[in-house]
Amino acid sequence: MDIYTRLGTHCHDPVFTTVTLDAEQRERGRLKLTGANGDTIRVFLERGKPLLVGEFLRSECGKIIKVEGALEAVAHASCDNWTAFSKACYHLGNRHTKVEVGDRWLRIKPDHVLEDMLHLLGLVVSHEEAVFSPESGAYSHGHHHH
Repeated sequence: MDIYTRLGTHCHDPVFTTVTLDAEQRERGRLKLTGANGDTIRVFLERGKPLLVGEFLRSECGKIIKVEGALEAVAHASCDNWTAFSKACYHLGNRHTKVEVGDRWLRIKPDHVLEDMLHLLGLVVSHEEAVFSPESGAYSHGHHHH
């Protein structure tokens, strides 16, 4: 089954199968996957626009496939101080680190050097299994600066 069409995160048609992808897989435009029902699924999408957890895809034969997020190892860092949190986000961004940002919490892929830096900035760092959905970047929505 080949996929060329993205439907966004709202779809009222019945779901044929799901695929569970980690953050790295969701960034790729070309994938060969196995659906939850065992079917082989080949994805051919525009590169540079990551799939979203909860997004729906339509196959050439009209079947709907839902993207789910895989649990993966992440470092979770949080604090109550907005200044410390802002500095942490700045320093991670300055290192081009993929970051998922919440309300005074963030997630990154485990990295002891970055985790030590976060700790020194005053954040509490722990490890967990979670769906990792990093920010896609300031220019990911088709904006082109001329």
